[in-house]
Amino acid sequence: MTYSSSTEHVAVGAARPTHTRYYMLGLILFLATTAYADRSILSIAGSGIKAEFGLSPMQLGYVLSAFSWAYVIGQIPGGMLLDKFGTKMIYGVALVLWSIATFLVGLVGEVTTELSVALGLLFVLRFALGLIEAPSFPANARVAVMWFPRGERGLATSLFASASYFAVAIYSPISGWLVQSFGWPVPFFTLGVVGLLAAVVWFKFMKPPREHRGVNAAELELMEAGGAMVDIDSQRELTNRPKASARMFGLLLSNRMLWCAYIGQYCTIALSYFFITWFPIYLVQARGMNIMEAGFATMLPAIAGFIGGITGGSVSDALIRNGWSVSRGRKTPYVLGMLIGCSIVLAAFSNSNIMIVALMGLAFFGKGMAAGSGTWAVISDTAPREAVGLAGAIFNCIGNVGGIITPIVFGYTVQVTGGYTVGLYFVAAHCLVAAILFAFVMGPIKRVESGAQG
Repeated sequence: MTYSSSTEHVAVGAARPTHTRYYMLGLILFLATTAYADRSILSIAGSGIKAEFGLSPMQLGYVLSAFSWAYVIGQIPGGMLLDKFGTKMIYGVALVLWSIATFLVGLVGEVTTELSVALGLLFVLRFALGLIEAPSFPANARVAVMWFPRGERGLATSLFASASYFAVAIYSPISGWLVQSFGWPVPFFTLGVVGLLAAVVWFKFMKPPREHRGVNAAELELMEAGGAMVDIDSQRELTNRPKASARMFGLLLSNRMLWCAYIGQYCTIALSYFFITWFPIYLVQARGMNIMEAGFATMLPAIAGFIGGITGGSVSDALIRNGWSVSRGRKTPYVLGMLIGCSIVLAAFSNSNIMIVALMGLAFFGKGMAAGSGTWAVISDTAPREAVGLAGAIFNCIGNVGGIITPIVFGYTVQVTGGYTVGLYFVAAHCLVAAILFAFVMGPIKRVESGAQG
């Protein structure tokens, strides 16, 4: 499917479509990267925290998982708030509050040196961070649906879905240096300030397409012709939108296609949380790197994951623009990417740090390719118009159970076995399960119709 400006614009030689949607994409990518940096920074600081307070691997695993417990709990309320009050207000307020929570983690060592108290404070603050950040990625999905036609939406969603790689590639080396040079609290202070500055930028520049002065008529028509829901955040639609109903919940929780998407998100999140929680710790404790070396070693897999995400989203969009069905266009890169992701298990058989980092790079290229084509893009393509936030929240709620399970299972296997091999098998199995579901169980990818008017 191709998109063009209207006949009227072409006939009179009017200005070509503006590109404000890409500036908005850059903005949500920046916010998503900041959000992922806040949740992943604990893995870089984890060795220092473990040493200062004497945490066991299991205790550290629970602290690493605290974010995801709350993040899962907050998804449904967060999605409902987005559908009721709109993206700008909910996302902006959440950004301010989660930045404060991040800053406060850095003060734990000033409050206590007792293991039990420190463990409780760390868990509570990370739990609060997860609860507050819950609306962030459903909000990103709303922005993608609002601003991008179908033929560009895969690339748009792949970019914000790749925020974890940006966060690791940009913040991990910096954070490793900060921890090494100034102590583990300093990265938390730094990210807290960055988040507050990001909130100022968000409130200044975020507006719905029809109200944005940077959008000309040709760009607006291009978006609308391609299926962008440009009015979902307009005051009129927010006011008239029906409340979430038991029927809508039932619709979103009884659809086989959506359940495969939910489980697919769970599998990709499991890989992400291995990477942003235990991978840097693995490099320090099992591979003998120092904290700064581990921070830099995470850059290659992060960059590979980002390239994979752009590849998956771009290929998926190109296939759809060239006549492939949405189902084939989204599924093909996803299945191929998750099969490539299975290569993570090969790290268990290598004694070379260089080879392990290279294998992680290959695995996360595959994972990025899958996430870029088959996770948020699918939800953006299929969610009912009146429940985009709720559908994204359910999707992310179920998906982020992987963020709870993975750190705990990894901590448990490390403590019981004294090594990381079983954990690597556990993570690789998720890739295989997801590929099978998308290839053989999911069925056609299409918009879920609720039957509601408007």
